[in-house]
Amino acid sequence: MSRIELTRHQRFEDVVDRDHRSRPSPERLRELMSGPDARVLLLWRGRTLLVQDQYIGLVAASRWVRWPHRIYLGLTLRASKTVDARAAVFAVLLDDATALAEEPDETRWHPLLTVGEDLADVDLALFTQAVAVGNWHESSRYSPRSGDETRVEQGGWVRRSPADNSEVFPRTDPAVIVRILDDEGRILLGSNALWAANRFSLLAGFVEPGESLESAVIREMEEESGLRVVDPVYLGSQPWPFPASLMCGFEARLAPDQDARELVPDGDEILDLRWFSRDELRNALPHLVLPGRMSIARAIIEQWYGGPLDDE
Repeated sequence: MSRIELTRHQRFEDVVDRDHRSRPSPERLRELMSGPDARVLLLWRGRTLLVQDQYIGLVAASRWVRWPHRIYLGLTLRASKTVDARAAVFAVLLDDATALAEEPDETRWHPLLTVGEDLADVDLALFTQAVAVGNWHESSRYSPRSGDETRVEQGGWVRRSPADNSEVFPRTDPAVIVRILDDEGRILLGSNALWAANRFSLLAGFVEPGESLESAVIREMEEESGLRVVDPVYLGSQPWPFPASLMCGFEARLAPDQDARELVPDGDEILDLRWFSRDELRNALPHLVLPGRMSIARAIIEQWYGGPLDDE
């Protein structure tokens, strides 16, 4: 099984240089932020402003130099409508008062999950990174060891406890998302309890401590569907900052002695499970709702199908 071909909505290589060498130097960060081409992404509750539909509203960084809650995202490797190539970009985390003073119309603040599919490459990479690290800051204000409020260092990539000097770093929670196939080549899709009844996707779950990705595939699939699977094969990965996941895509097949009809939705997360042939899935659209084109789930499904699925 070959790796999936991720779209521009799911991969971010050669778009932003995260420039880790500059993070430890406050002087270097001030120099970068004071540069004429430096830009800032305004982030409020995981949302930002757009310029037209495909570009985030990057603004001149100079007025935000003294803002305490900022993250150095790095240097752009490509240009977009609102930023030049090789420009330093920072995210600033806004409180309610500052955000609404900047733009009082809350409908103009857009979440990544809603607009990400339509963003230009550089803008999507910057927005994704900002949301991921911003979510970590929201949940890491206090040291898990001492309980003291932490201070921000290294351009927003470290928080340090003044009590015991311990460091807290941004975390990513690995999760597996799996294309299960039966002996007939059908794909298994499930409907989550949090979704509308006609929305279906691949089954997924978090990796537990001390567990390999492959072991997580086998365990999670049995927990959610009642089916035993074998031979997990890695397909690709995608950052998914909702709030802090890394989605690791796999394909797995039913165990040789497993009956495909023995579907047992867990009843908590998964309420419905269905097998689809390619014809059955195509004919179920558009009534059946698939994952958005921004997600790795869509790429994994369409690789199995053999091309894009028209669900509009």
